[in-house]
Amino acid sequence: MQEKFRGNIAYYPQIIVVANRMLQAAEALEMPVVVTEQYPKGLGPTVSELDISKHKAVAKTQFSMLVPEVVDRLKDLKDINSVVLCGIENHVCVQNTVLDLLEEHFDVHVVADACSSRSMVDRLFAFQRMREAGAFVTTSECMLLGLCGDAAHPKFRSIQKLIWDSAPDSGLLTTKINDGTPV
Repeated sequence: MQEKFRGNIAYYPQIIVVANRMLQAAEALEMPVVVTEQYPKGLGPTVSELDISKHKAVAKTQFSMLVPEVVDRLKDLKDINSVVLCGIENHVCVQNTVLDLLEEHFDVHVVADACSSRSMVDRLFAFQRMREAGAFVTTSECMLLGLCGDAAHPKFRSIQKLIWDSAPDSGLLTTKINDGTPV
């Protein structure tokens, strides 16, 4: 989620808010975090709203995150068999990463309200393709509560603070019934 995309990605401010929620949760739950940046020389750094200072960003030009440095990092994390993804562009980098991770036999969870594209059509069809390929497409709140599994989890209070306010509308529900309620 880099600076040069700020004016082009649908619902970018909302996506950044939710991605930040996921980053904070990963840190609170002491989950490994892997950050990549697509051609940072041309597209700029990760947006300032996402504090990635605790994590080394891996520069890449291929559309999948699974560049050699990331593959090596995943191998070092021997007990990891599930990956939670958020990012842009959903139909390019996120989708290619999902397909590569599935091929490597990871369970892949895509946080729908933390992923977007320039086009809503591309975004939605990418979710469909990822789901058909075997990824789990879910929401940030569902994912975070699922990671805790129980209100007795020692980090539940930290996670509860992150989800106290609902995630902002990221445009996934575009059809409305007569009274304006999303369907």
